[in-house]
Amino acid sequence: MLSFRFTVWFGFHLARVGLSIMKLVIAVIQPTKLRAVKQALVHAGVERITICDSQEFAKHVGREPLYRGMEYRANILRKVTLEIAVNDDYLERTLQVIEHVAKTGSQGTDGDGKIFVLNMDNAIQIAPETRGPGAI
Repeated sequence: MLSFRFTVWFGFHLARVGLSIMKLVIAVIQPTKLRAVKQALVHAGVERITICDSQEFAKHVGREPLYRGMEYRANILRKVTLEIAVNDDYLERTLQVIEHVAKTGSQGTDGDGKIFVLNMDNAIQIAPETRGPGAI
């Protein structure tokens, strides 16, 4: 109980001075890479992932898919969004796994996705009523 209270106190005071010990990683990737990224994250020790279907609206240069033999412009593409809450000690490993596995080809291509990292002030796990970094 003492270590939990210290962790909550320590995390609260770090957040007050502008330092965050928890991050929210939002990765928008190709749907074909979901299984590989998910397996690699689990292997790296990241086991809690929220997965959402999403669509990306963007101008993709040089991409004109074929439908029944005719080219058409598709500026809305299907993507998958991963939301992963991590403590700072898991952040770099999470980013490296996603960057490495989500690439198509050896160098990657335009449209492979994006990764956003946001600071989190607090996390609350509902069932055992855990708050702060221990909830992740």
